Amino acid sequence: MTWRATVLTLFPAMFPGPLGQSLAGRALESGIWTLDARDIRDHANDRHRTVDDTPFGGGAGMVMRPDVVDAAIADAADGRPLLYVTPRGRRLAQEDAQRLAAGPGVIVLCGRYEGVDQRVIDARQPDEISVGDYVLSGGELAAMVVLDACIRLLPGTMGAADSATEESFANNLLEYPHYTRPAEWQGRAVPQVLLSGNHAAIAAWRAQEAAEITRQRRPDLWAAHATTTKGH
Repeated sequence: MTWRATVLTLFPAMFPGPLGQSLAGRALESGIWTLDARDIRDHANDRHRTVDDTPFGGGAGMVMRPDVVDAAIADAADGRPLLYVTPRGRRLAQEDAQRLAAGPGVIVLCGRYEGVDQRVIDARQPDEISVGDYVLSGGELAAMVVLDACIRLLPGTMGAADSATEESFANNLLEYPHYTRPAEWQGRAVPQVLLSGNHAAIAAWRAQEAAEITRQRRPDLWAAHATTTKGH
């Protein structure tokens, strides 16, 4: 089954952008997923294709009109999850990417200006997702982040089947360090255990490194990991 991504945006020419390169690009060419970037302006009801207006109550900036945005959503709606990328959303997690990648695809709404009129959000109840605690010029780059996180998990996208199970955030741990040739570089040697050929020792070293890095850098993840392992 082909995974389908529909993006509702004021700037459809921004797509596929980076999603047309590397893993995602090859998967797009091979039909593992499809992309349909739709211009929200096509649903404006005046000759100027107006999509925004001044906010009630005053204030800086403009707000995307609910009637235009809702019409764009209605035209794309087919049962796939509707996402709205916004700084107000909950933080995107690997579990979200896994869940969405396992489905038929997504519809992603990209906001601009000061955002979307709250009434259409209340009416459509999208899954509001943030890619971090910062503000972008619009939702397009955030949409690409969300899509890339999902696409790389689709069967056939990544060459090594184990890649997704050993990387950061698997089991609430950050990934262990990696090394390659040369075995010594600028006086820095590869850890001897990785040259030993002892697969059990290597696995134990990697698990220990992942645990220590997570404990030091992301105590929130480490707490979640500890809770999960305690339950088992």
